[in-house]
Amino acid sequence: MSKKTLIWIGVAVGSTAGGYVPVLWGADMISFSGLLGSVVGGLLGIWVGFKLGD
Repeated sequence: MSKKTLIWIGVAVGSTAGGYVPVLWGADMISFSGLLGSVVGGLLGIWVGFKLGD
């Protein structure tokens, strides 16, 4: 797979997982903590995709 594809997969998986984490402690997915989790998960997914592409 190309590096670009791995990064996009990382963004999709990371932002989805990061947005779902606040649900585990009782918050809504559509909340500030859900949005923050999605951003952090997306950034982490970009980093992981970039590292896997090397």
